[in-house]
Amino acid sequence: MPKRRRSKLLLSTVTLAALGLTTTQALAAPPDTPGQRPHQARHQAEIGQKHAQKVRGAGATGPSLTAGSAAPGEDEGDEAENSAEGTAQYTEARTAPGVVAPGAYGAAWAQLQSLPHTGGTWDHVTDKPYNSDDPRYRDVNSNSSGGSGYVTGRITGIAADADGHVYAGGANGGVFRSRTGGGQWQSISDRLPSLSTGTLNLDAGGRLWYATGESNTGATSYVGTGVYVLADPVHGEFQPGNRVGGAELESTIIHALRFGGAKVWAATSRGVWSHSTTDLSGPWTLEFAPNPEYLPGGSKASDPSAPYRNITNDIAIDPKDPSKVVLAVGWRGGDTSNGFYSKAADGGWQRIGSLGELPTDAADVGNVTFAASADGSRYYAIDQSPAVAASDPDTGLKGIYVSRSGSPFGPWTLIADKDKLKNSGSALQGEGYQPGIQAWYNQFLQVDPADPDHVYAGLEEVFESKNGGSSWTVPGPYWNFGFPCWSIDPAKQTGDCSPTTHSDQHAVAIGRYKGKPTVYVGNDGGVYSRPVNGAADASGHATDWKSLADGTIDTLQYYSVGVGKDPADRSGRGVIVSGGLQDNGESILRARDKVMGSNFGGDGADTLVDPENGCNIAEEYVYLDLWVTQNCAVNNGAWTTDPAKATSYEVAPPDKESNAARFIAPITSDPKDVKTWIAGGRHVWVQHNGYAIRSGEEWTSAYDLGEGHVATAVATVDGTVYAGWCGPCNNQGFSRGIAVGRTDGTGWHQLNLPVEGTLPNRYVSSFAVDESNAQHVFVAFNGFSRTWTEGPGAGVGHVFETRDGGATWTDVSANLPDVPATSVRILPNGGLALGTDLAAFYRAPGSADWRVLGRNLPTTAVQQLRTGPDGKLYAATFGRGIWSFDLRRLGHGRYDETED
Repeated sequence: MPKRRRSKLLLSTVTLAALGLTTTQALAAPPDTPGQRPHQARHQAEIGQKHAQKVRGAGATGPSLTAGSAAPGEDEGDEAENSAEGTAQYTEARTAPGVVAPGAYGAAWAQLQSLPHTGGTWDHVTDKPYNSDDPRYRDVNSNSSGGSGYVTGRITGIAADADGHVYAGGANGGVFRSRTGGGQWQSISDRLPSLSTGTLNLDAGGRLWYATGESNTGATSYVGTGVYVLADPVHGEFQPGNRVGGAELESTIIHALRFGGAKVWAATSRGVWSHSTTDLSGPWTLEFAPNPEYLPGGSKASDPSAPYRNITNDIAIDPKDPSKVVLAVGWRGGDTSNGFYSKAADGGWQRIGSLGELPTDAADVGNVTFAASADGSRYYAIDQSPAVAASDPDTGLKGIYVSRSGSPFGPWTLIADKDKLKNSGSALQGEGYQPGIQAWYNQFLQVDPADPDHVYAGLEEVFESKNGGSSWTVPGPYWNFGFPCWSIDPAKQTGDCSPTTHSDQHAVAIGRYKGKPTVYVGNDGGVYSRPVNGAADASGHATDWKSLADGTIDTLQYYSVGVGKDPADRSGRGVIVSGGLQDNGESILRARDKVMGSNFGGDGADTLVDPENGCNIAEEYVYLDLWVTQNCAVNNGAWTTDPAKATSYEVAPPDKESNAARFIAPITSDPKDVKTWIAGGRHVWVQHNGYAIRSGEEWTSAYDLGEGHVATAVATVDGTVYAGWCGPCNNQGFSRGIAVGRTDGTGWHQLNLPVEGTLPNRYVSSFAVDESNAQHVFVAFNGFSRTWTEGPGAGVGHVFETRDGGATWTDVSANLPDVPATSVRILPNGGLALGTDLAAFYRAPGSADWRVLGRNLPTTAVQQLRTGPDGKLYAATFGRGIWSFDLRRLGHGRYDETED
């Protein structure tokens, strides 16, 4: 759902003026009476203004044209103010202290296949519709009533045919198929080693091409394993043997696949590659890399900026002559090699000097998307500009362009810029957040096959032109907050407004269902459809969007999960399951619910839930912006007229105000005293009022981790606290440590952890403290070992144990695959459970070896493991929802039982 976060959600207060719009297009915001609109809609104005001030302050220097200097995590300007930070921090946790070599995930997956499994199977918890506009939760900090309706996780690839078959790829959830024009989805890629979607394409013969490695320019999360082809997508499922070529594209992200003649082209984070479409064996051919010395095996492969020096975004192929090709090369933050390239007479590649109004200079070419018309008469392009992003506080968009010759060589003409789109009915009118502010992350283009002048463009919103760009409308506004038709009335979904799409657009396709042309869009909230020539109101906002998130497609990206007893369940056995999501708020599933609701908006980060009362919930937005409720945040919107009727309270520790915390900052409670909470930013914060806390002033600082250091994991038992930290946190000078002390502020000290010591110099991701002995602790480390990571002290191992409070450590990783570890838990029987980027593992009491825990859990990242009061272990996955495993299925005394 649209967010309240520091970047993606910088939505303004929407004090909109006509600004050149027609009378029917003018957008009037509701009065600014305090409390009248949801918190995130009001909050976005403040954040937008801060963003604008920062850009204005730094804009005079222009963009950096050295990719390494724009690497995620080190930008002290905009980076901490936009959603790039979430992407960057997810990545750096897996790559620090250096650069990860290709093949790491593939090797880990191969190791995984050889491990035995325990008995038992995982059950899918979130296989239900998720209503972001659930009328039960119209509290002050919910997005409910914004208009996005039923949602799922981010969709980054879509393909559709003329017979009602639709294919949708989750950012880290794999490919789903619908045979009904959308809905009744089936997963068809779960046997692959990677479920991270770059793009999906149907070729002329009906084969489905699946490029793995999510296609955004937030560098790379190293989860792609190449390109796969399914010959019969209507009936078949992807298999590992469907991979095209060899391992050449492992550990890349793939932005686009384009077809010309008998060749497929791939725009990747390691240059542009090509392969035959008739003979799928044999290696891929590297066509062009602007800085080949930074590729694996090159002389500068270990340079910290290497992941950003060969990013390519798209390929435009001349429809009349497939030998004529234009390559779009560009790191979103700026690099001297950014630009457009074509074949030279000598067979090499050369920079294109002029394309008409489409810029070709390095400063103005960033993330680019192309789209050609079916008849070959038009080419369209979106261009994100590093220079604009560095100087314009409101956008990063240079423009949308058309080549009316149909040739990618132009001449190109500007048909839209930020102001034209803003004045076309956009919801994004506020300072610091206007159309194209996230053009580095949000882009799609699709031309109507029946009309070369009819084009859909995706940025934060969905735009449409029916006259080749002369004018535009906004059929899919960011949200409905701020429009005169909106109200919070729980009797209506979104006031008198029509439902809109979720924000942040990534993928688009046009197909047919029952003979009717249909456009499908993929965004941070899933998949939506409408007729290609659909209906709209007087403001140009569509009245016919349909969400296709019917509960059978679960690509939800959870950071966290919490479980507590449902006080409304008379049996005493029912539980409430809550979880924090990337861009989809906090989900809540009560014991008898058939549909999940959303009680907090924005990015839901870490979560605390009272095991004895699941309506006692603490939800982190980002950067330690913590909120609490004691009634599940049930509210009918009465707080809009009487602020005292709000039932959610902001209780953020002081580090929130200074952003002195990770994007997803750790919070926890003492398992033996739910009133004692720990929150980690630069400081280790403590409060003892539990869910009755009502103010951030109730926190006290137990320890200062130090200038430039931020907590990555915290845990406490009986007053003893462990805090893992990093700083710097990326591969440019990465450092980590563990601090130990008491909740009362006494006894704090830093453990002696030399770079080349027993514990690896990698990201500390999780602690598990023995409830019977706080000196007995397990710690999990993210990232890969030195086998794959080129960086100081990467070391070996992922799980370590101490019995003396951290003075000495033992590596207990044993036979675990070399894969990032994210969450470790001590189970009631004394066994260990471990979440990783590929699976969940179990180590039985008294055993040294690990086994895969159960069956049926998709191959995706397990971000957090938590036990519930119902005897189950819950896994929050970053791409396939929440799953549970009944620990009793293993049997008393049979926790080490295996199936194979």
